[in-house]
Amino acid sequence: MYIAADDTDSSTWMCTTFLATELVRALPDLDLIGLPRLVRLNPAVPWKTRGNGAICIRVGEGAGHPRWMGRMDGRDLFCYARSKSEPSASEVLDRCVPVMERWSQTDDADPGLVVTPRPPSPELYRRAVSRIIDKEEALAALREVGALTYEINSGRGLIGAASAAAWRPMDRTYEVLTYRRRERWGLPREVSERDIAQLDQRFPSTFNNYEHIACRPAIVPHTTCPVLYGVRGDSPLQLIAAQASIGSEEVDRWMMFITNQGTDDHIIADWTDLAPNSSYDVEGEVLAPPRTIPGGHVIVALGTSAGPLDGAAYEPSKGFRDIVRELRPGDRVRVMGELRESPRTLNIEKLEVKALAPSAVKVSNPRCPQCGRRMRSAGRGAGYRCRECGTKAPSAVFRPEDRRLVPGWYEPPVCARRHISKPLKRMGIQSTIVV
Repeated sequence: MYIAADDTDSSTWMCTTFLATELVRALPDLDLIGLPRLVRLNPAVPWKTRGNGAICIRVGEGAGHPRWMGRMDGRDLFCYARSKSEPSASEVLDRCVPVMERWSQTDDADPGLVVTPRPPSPELYRRAVSRIIDKEEALAALREVGALTYEINSGRGLIGAASAAAWRPMDRTYEVLTYRRRERWGLPREVSERDIAQLDQRFPSTFNNYEHIACRPAIVPHTTCPVLYGVRGDSPLQLIAAQASIGSEEVDRWMMFITNQGTDDHIIADWTDLAPNSSYDVEGEVLAPPRTIPGGHVIVALGTSAGPLDGAAYEPSKGFRDIVRELRPGDRVRVMGELRESPRTLNIEKLEVKALAPSAVKVSNPRCPQCGRRMRSAGRGAGYRCRECGTKAPSAVFRPEDRRLVPGWYEPPVCARRHISKPLKRMGIQSTIVV
């Protein structure tokens, strides 16, 4: 039996993953089948809260060898690979609704809850992770599998809940999430930055842990939500060991999730046109020198098969902007990122420099061959002219530019990456320059 939920939090309070732990607590007589799911959906949805994540757990009567995947209320939590029998959907819904009502943030959210014996078509997930879909599309998919639903306010969270249940893990990662004691919510978090800084070296299958340039941990939230920290990686066993290695305030509970984080599932590679509020894999040629606009954002004009397109490295990407500033007209690049509607820019999440064009820098104005004086500009596009004798020259003196940029992949610092974006580390690629 699948139980899925979404849109239960706000930008500052609660966390949908915490609801997953409360649902497990409310169903102590049922076993978890497989790991709980944390499914990130389209990061370009304008009305998302933080990471646009929905959750899904499966319950039944477990069969096979139990697998340790968490701890809560002083007892270890286990999951099973398969189920011998399933509970009544209506009874499960009745037991989950009070949990949803208690923990959902309803002032500015629209929670949705789904209970279904069968998952919706995986096509629903594929669309929801890369496009904007409406509630009716999700409801139609749920009707096809006989799902039961519950909603608060507009119930828009049913879209994410249905899509989380529809996810079939292909590429997948894992995250161990730890939670704070209730009386600590809203207080400064006490987590060892030194221990976090060592995670990449001690547990190499983990990723996006620490920003070494800015000396900032990336696994500790900045909001008043219940999460203490979360460690992501490719090895469940290493994640459990990594979590145990971090010194912190008392952990109230922890749980491991299987997730689509770090997979690039949101990127549309096979496209015919570029529609806003989706994310794309685009190749193109740099058309003009990059420019810095108010706010510190760097814009680069690209020529693509869909026409001219501005790529943007926004201020939060910090040193990554310096890489974009090094691009020159004629360079061939591949960019991945979200296409914003206004202003129409592609927010660069990763950049591959495929080829560099010849580039030259101005050394000086030319000298007059008649009198030896430096010529002055004759006006835009008009070349140079000697003010003494009127001799003309077509251009200034140039030399080949020393390019510090080289072909290869580049990515923003850890703290500026999306949850769902695949880090170069997971692609088996070394960042050409660490920024």
